Amino acid sequence: MPDRPYHHGDLRAALLASAERALAERGPAALSLRELAREAGVSHAAPSRHFKDKQALLDALALTGFERLTERLERAAEGADGTLANLVGLARTYVGFAVEHPALLDLMYTRKHDPDVSEQLVAAVERMLDSVVNPIRRGQAAGEIAEGDPFAIAMTVAATLHGFVTFKAGADPADVETRLSDVMGVLHDGIAPR
Repeated sequence: MPDRPYHHGDLRAALLASAERALAERGPAALSLRELAREAGVSHAAPSRHFKDKQALLDALALTGFERLTERLERAAEGADGTLANLVGLARTYVGFAVEHPALLDLMYTRKHDPDVSEQLVAAVERMLDSVVNPIRRGQAAGEIAEGDPFAIAMTVAATLHGFVTFKAGADPADVETRLSDVMGVLHDGIAPR
């Protein structure tokens, strides 16, 4: 058997990309650092420079998932005109990410609730929540969302979207879009000022 090289270029990124594919195809239990090293064409010890064990790999995968989702949510909020348009943009972005990456989203929320979650992952989750809280605050300032704790309202929005994704998993995309618009209309009516 030929020796496998230790150096790769950007091995960490290659391992994370392969791990995400494997996660989507086979689930977290089937992930193996040794198999990922083989796929990357490096020695079986090479991944240990970046991930001390499989759990560290899963944590890094969850972290990058939250970072990618947050970037998408922040971009969605940039050009929206008005609170309802902003919320619908956030909803479409979240649901789109969930539909594209269901196994990753599941891992993200599983790791988020782990008692040994890293401070880095906690910060990434908080940043994601801020991407929902900030539009709520702007909507409140504009008088388009009822007064109250913006975090509680944002949690209601986030929980609704996450529940929607769970209920609509595997549904026809046209039905998802129609139902999402309906759900966001009801949600907006519920948080609008009285």
